[in-house]
Amino acid sequence: MIRILANDGLEEAAKIALQNKGFEVITEKVSQENLIDFINNTQVRGLLVRSATKVRKEVFDACPNLSFVGRGGVGMDNIDVDYGRSLGKTVANTPASSTRSVAELVFAHLFSVARFLHHSNRTMPADGHSQFDALKKRYAQAFELKGKTLGIIGFGRIGQEVAQIAMGLGMRVLPYDPYVKTAEIEVDFLQTGDTFTLEFETVSLNELLLGSDAITLHVPMPANGMPLLNAAEFDCMKPGAVLINTARGGIIHESDLLDALNSGKVAFACLDVFENEPHPNPELLNHPKISVSPHVGGSTAEAQSRIGEELLDLVLDHFRG
Repeated sequence: MIRILANDGLEEAAKIALQNKGFEVITEKVSQENLIDFINNTQVRGLLVRSATKVRKEVFDACPNLSFVGRGGVGMDNIDVDYGRSLGKTVANTPASSTRSVAELVFAHLFSVARFLHHSNRTMPADGHSQFDALKKRYAQAFELKGKTLGIIGFGRIGQEVAQIAMGLGMRVLPYDPYVKTAEIEVDFLQTGDTFTLEFETVSLNELLLGSDAITLHVPMPANGMPLLNAAEFDCMKPGAVLINTARGGIIHESDLLDALNSGKVAFACLDVFENEPHPNPELLNHPKISVSPHVGGSTAEAQSRIGEELLDLVLDHFRG
């Protein structure tokens, strides 16, 4: 029997489907320091992970019977992909599964700061009964998204899904991607069944920074391991811009972001990912101008179902194909 370790969990339907195909699926969490011993001692041949478990060179080297590593989600920064493949291992991910979920989280955060919900949800339970009028006045300077310009850094699957939603809200879109020159985005109207397609040309990063009211990131960690947005980029932004990161912690220099927020250069930040996960900087978590969530971009029931289905197919293709 082929043994699969789903170390960061697996959607129940996919687990049952694998078991019905004759696989043994282990879903108990194994700590990083015990991962190699567990794989070898229990003769695990397939490893399924999300973002928490790291599969580095030493794991591949120490586990010769491990032939398959599947990443549920898009980014593979936690896996030494090329090295694993150089050893003849199959290393794969599910890039399309969480696209819509991440894109919708962008706007959940953006609407939250636009209407001060990130802050009023904290203050109303404590002070709403005694300071209602003062809080009403405090949150009166909200803004609408319609007519604003959304800069999208990274115009792949998720970036294009974000653009589709932005167009539906009446926003202008400025995309930047060094690997994409043009892209066609199709917008569906479920009410009527109609669709229409718009073609976008990407712009330079500097043009995006200068012209965007809000900026959202959808790129992997740069190969050099350095942040993409630092103090220099914040200085180029339109005063009072909003910055959203649902991609990877470390893409934004967090200390420079705090300086930009405190100076007013950046009006709000929306963060789902952090440099030091799972122990984010408390100053970010408690800052009144930051809307935060705990790396849940792909954490919807629909996304988990799609991830499970794609991982199921990948496992079956590898071991039974």
